[in-house]
Amino acid sequence: MKFASVRVVTRDIDGLVEFYQRLFGIEAVRPADGFAEMRLEGATLAISSERLIELFNVGAATAAANQSAILEFEVEDVDAVFERMNASGTNIVMPATLMPWGNRSLLLRDPDGNLVNIFSRPKR
Repeated sequence: MKFASVRVVTRDIDGLVEFYQRLFGIEAVRPADGFAEMRLEGATLAISSERLIELFNVGAATAAANQSAILEFEVEDVDAVFERMNASGTNIVMPATLMPWGNRSLLLRDPDGNLVNIFSRPKR
């Protein structure tokens, strides 16, 4: 089995895609109306409009209702991401902080309220 992606369902696909394009610094691939993918090294973040869920999987997912999953992305420079996202008005839950286990971590909320952890591992 091969892990393919994590999909986030949203009522505002354009707004959510724009947020993640700003966060990642890459353009989304949009193979179909109401669907986008952000292809990163090691994983893909898929973004789907709630309308597609209503058309094909009624009731299977609810937009902006996540209260348990955290999307995590490893970067080289957490502070640079903090500066870029803070300047754009992103909801910062925890500024760049050195964690007891050595990671430098930044917690954000995307426009739908999903928790996003941006972190770097300690240099060895």
